[in-house]
Amino acid sequence: MDRRNFLQGVAAGATLTALPILARADETKDAYRAHLPGTPRLAPLAGCASERLGGVAALEGRWPAELRGTFYRNGPARFELGGERYRHWFDGDGMAHAWHIGGGTVRHEARFVRTQKYEQETAAGRFLYPAFDTRIARRPVGNNDSVNPANTNLVPHGGKLYALWEGGSATELDPDGLATRGIKRWRDDLAAMPFSAHPKITPDGTLWNFGIVHGANKLLLWRIDADGSLGKFGMLDVPQLPIVHDFVVTARYMVFLVPPWDVRMTRDSTILGAHTWNGARPLRVVVVDRTDFTLRRIVEIPAGMTLHLGNGWDEGDVIRLDACLAADDSGLRALGNVMRGEQTQAAVMRSALVTIDLARGVARSESLLDGTEFPRVAPADVGQRYRELFVTTRPDTAQFGMTGIARIDVESGKVDRFEYGADWIVEEHVPVPKASGRGVWLVGAAYDARQRQTVLAVFDGARLAHGPVARARLAYAAPLCFHGNFLRT
Repeated sequence: MDRRNFLQGVAAGATLTALPILARADETKDAYRAHLPGTPRLAPLAGCASERLGGVAALEGRWPAELRGTFYRNGPARFELGGERYRHWFDGDGMAHAWHIGGGTVRHEARFVRTQKYEQETAAGRFLYPAFDTRIARRPVGNNDSVNPANTNLVPHGGKLYALWEGGSATELDPDGLATRGIKRWRDDLAAMPFSAHPKITPDGTLWNFGIVHGANKLLLWRIDADGSLGKFGMLDVPQLPIVHDFVVTARYMVFLVPPWDVRMTRDSTILGAHTWNGARPLRVVVVDRTDFTLRRIVEIPAGMTLHLGNGWDEGDVIRLDACLAADDSGLRALGNVMRGEQTQAAVMRSALVTIDLARGVARSESLLDGTEFPRVAPADVGQRYRELFVTTRPDTAQFGMTGIARIDVESGKVDRFEYGADWIVEEHVPVPKASGRGVWLVGAAYDARQRQTVLAVFDGARLAHGPVARARLAYAAPLCFHGNFLRT
């Protein structure tokens, strides 16, 4: 089979398999309703019944005049349809958010990404396709984009705005009004190929990304040049390749941490259900040369779970990167339990600095801070040596959501942190360079469970413990988001 036909076969055939409809699908909905009075912080997981949201926020404090632009965010927001409820937070249809900041005001707008899946299921009045961890099969799956919820990240690049998911194409949106423009096709033979939700944009404007073809053990590699055109595409065979959510790029490499899941895809399994944790196997560090997309080396370290990596750099034959690591995948499984209104204990996720010696084929990790997630670095630091790492934090691993933020000095280990409080759910906070070129503002949203409102906050990145410089409070609660980026104007 030639390469073009193979790629077309992968795009069409390596999708989520059509599965039996979940018996008593409303059990999840009934359990969520029953538990909600005792777990009010899970109220945002009810989902959004409106096609669009919008409003002007009330300002508290002095918003930095230089911080002008749009803060884009994305996350799942439709969890119920036709009396059925999804079984995992990752299943929901994506809603794009834009916080427009400038002229002394902060204005929020949000609307659902009108994917093929969203439009067909809306018209039908019920879910039609399988999701990450919900078994539904009322309509045949054509390709990866048949099941693409576009629910994980919003990335501006090359004058365009893309809503991203793990296993399908990027979906282009209007940067001004968030209207859906349609699927982005980088090249005809790459239609519907997985384009992950965690691209890295290096200071020269190049966007680096990857994709995983489930069941085929294929690692797809992408380079999108600064003008938005496809620079390079490649594909590698990686044995026993499971879900990989994130990666880092350095000056010379793309580096992936592959958790030790055993994968067995069957007609009756969901994507998550096909993954079984195997703590007897190592976590593999897969190192790829970013120039020619060739495999440089695979290094093994003790078993561990990771979803998110922050940044990395290389010096000679040594690579250093930070990652949020846990002992197992219980945290990911717990995000299914919350859809039933249940908060369960999960393994502690901790920020760690991983050092990989390519010449010797060994790696080691050292802990930086316990109870962390959603690592970010300043845009100028991507792929470069850095000191400041920004994360969200939580002291209670049985409670859903993060409750604070921290700045970690990866060289000294010093930590500066701010705790919103136990009645808050804190989203990823994003560093935005100050106009002076020295230091960053840290911008992020959080849900105030007591007031049932969403608040956008800005911090001086050098003084988190001092609390927010200013806040912008909505009169309503916006759906929780996963990831996003700030675009200056």
